[in-house]
Amino acid sequence: MREYKLVFTGPMGVGKTTAIAAISDTPPISTDVANADTSVAKATTTVGLDFGQLTLDNGDRLRIYGTPGQSRFDFMWQILIRDALGLVILLDNSRARPLEDLGVYLDGFADALKTMPCALGISRVDTHPSPSLDDYARALEARGLVLPLVAVDLREKDDVAALIETLLMQIEALDAGAPL
Repeated sequence: MREYKLVFTGPMGVGKTTAIAAISDTPPISTDVANADTSVAKATTTVGLDFGQLTLDNGDRLRIYGTPGQSRFDFMWQILIRDALGLVILLDNSRARPLEDLGVYLDGFADALKTMPCALGISRVDTHPSPSLDDYARALEARGLVLPLVAVDLREKDDVAALIETLLMQIEALDAGAPL
């Protein structure tokens, strides 16, 4: 059995803790505390990390870490990304400026993205169709990036699994010699 590390990141309240809970084989570990940020209607927020595990059909295990979403904890982003196999950026289409949110995480993980596979999971596309997935693709293209985009309900295990599968397929393609 081999173990691999994946990192989920995104803004506060996007659903990182929810996604990890949906997919984890074990009860997830969370470092949530009472939320003091009154600009976000959320009772708790992650200040360290979230952690869950998923055992694949071949017996390999994915260790999934969730970063804190608030930029004041961005020092944790660089700690958690070390030795990761891949990165998932989660975005919430119902937020006021989700394309700006994307920019924050592309900038925050710019060094890692030079060598690390990444996929984007966009939630609430069904209820908030703007920006479109094409808008996200154009924003990525403007930065010289081509990343897989997946519309996802982070509460649904099958949706989170599809997002992880998308990232794993990208990793497998790279292992086979495809360019990043």
